[in-house]
Amino acid sequence: MKLVLACHRFYRSKKIVADTRKPMADQFREDRLKKLERLIELGTKPYGQRTQDIQSTTEIHQQIEALDLGAGETSEASSVRVCGRVMLHRPMGKLAFLKIRDRRGDLQIGLPKQYLADHWPAIKQIDLGDIITVQGQLGKTKTGENTVWATEFSFLSKALLPPPGKWHGLSDMDLRYRRRYVDLFVNPDVRKVFEARSQIIQAIRECLAARDFMEVETPVLQPMYGGAAARPFTTHHNTLDMQLYLRISPELYLKRLLVGGLERVFEFSKNFRNEGISTKHNPEFTMMELYQAYGDYHDMMDITEAIVSAAIEKIGGGYERPFGEHTLNFKPPWPRRKYADLLAEYGGVTIGDMSAIRAKADELGIEHGKMDDAVVTNAVFEATVEPQLIQPTFVLDYPAPLCPLTKRHPDDSSIALRFEVFVARMELGNAYSELNDPLVQRETLSKGLAGEGDETMAVMDEDFIMAMEYGMPPAGGLGIGIDRLVMLLTNQTSIRDVILFPLQRPLRTEDEDRDTVS
Repeated sequence: MKLVLACHRFYRSKKIVADTRKPMADQFREDRLKKLERLIELGTKPYGQRTQDIQSTTEIHQQIEALDLGAGETSEASSVRVCGRVMLHRPMGKLAFLKIRDRRGDLQIGLPKQYLADHWPAIKQIDLGDIITVQGQLGKTKTGENTVWATEFSFLSKALLPPPGKWHGLSDMDLRYRRRYVDLFVNPDVRKVFEARSQIIQAIRECLAARDFMEVETPVLQPMYGGAAARPFTTHHNTLDMQLYLRISPELYLKRLLVGGLERVFEFSKNFRNEGISTKHNPEFTMMELYQAYGDYHDMMDITEAIVSAAIEKIGGGYERPFGEHTLNFKPPWPRRKYADLLAEYGGVTIGDMSAIRAKADELGIEHGKMDDAVVTNAVFEATVEPQLIQPTFVLDYPAPLCPLTKRHPDDSSIALRFEVFVARMELGNAYSELNDPLVQRETLSKGLAGEGDETMAVMDEDFIMAMEYGMPPAGGLGIGIDRLVMLLTNQTSIRDVILFPLQRPLRTEDEDRDTVS
């Protein structure tokens, strides 16, 4: 213990301060370091060990209610152990009240000096944010609040930095994303969003398992990127001296599994696209992608509705859900609208009439120059149609040049058997009747579309073509953006609010600012 105390005093002597660089924060931290030293002097371990037989705050509330205690009553026959972070501290002479928080909720703890006399000097060192454990009896205060009256007390972690509300709050969104670990324990509603995210993913797994799908894992590091129109992140493997890419999509590997006879596969994949950041986009994001042999895009519509329904059933709240200023109705079946019909309705142009479409692009201020016709058409679609798609809607039958991995319509080769599902003006999912003709696949992959720039699917993956030449069954394929699905079902209008650690610009330190000025 003397060695530990010496280490802490040496640490303080170095004037190491919190990364906040705020004078008040530094003063709070200095005060807490003194309390830490005092605990060590008292022989109290400020950083505890394994704790067993813990009950959650929810379980304890349920037990107290089951005892049917009156105000001011205590059950001497009951004893529980609970752990949590101190969120409220009210010392009252020979009695102190704490509000502690665990993953399930909050609970009041009463610390009577008469039962904790040996611990009282240590209890006086409690700060907000400390993690403690108590054992005690169940009861209610005179005002009827559920309470554990502690008979044993221990520190599990002495917090050296105070909860943010103590000195500046945690209202700054950028700071909340950077310090999500604080955001989670300070804001219970934030924690509920990520609990819902976990439940949504679990519901999708259960739904697909019930349909005889097999969960698989495919490479994140790929020698050739493909499966989507996106710019990749590149990296280098030193031992093999080869350039690799972080995957932009698992599609081409999952289709190889169809060739291998795994007829129904799905993957929750982390994908990476070296593109912009917005309320709808993060460079690292989560997709659920699946393939079903002998199916088509109609089967994928049914599965999409089933997946979302399963997620809603899991988290509760019903099919009608708020999202921003809208109320969304997810009750199936969802409308199925054709791309060409929507373009005519909202864009006022007929698909294939490129003179009118390019004139519309000029009207909308879309620079189209030497863009391929299909790219210009889709730019007009995005500008005129997508803003109208609030309620869940399947948009079917896209221009074939935009979809090199998709089977063509049997009666019109200019149309690809593809749908995108839109909700609240966002693309939520994308699905195809998969192209399985290797000769046509080679031809479509060899054609680049003018106007897409670096973001192209014109990448020839010879191994993928070889796999198709062994015979790939006709199939339906579906990709759903998990981050966006969580946004829609939890009423979060920014993707950053459903990703635990979204990508942020580095913080500039005061030293860097001075260097810039000088």
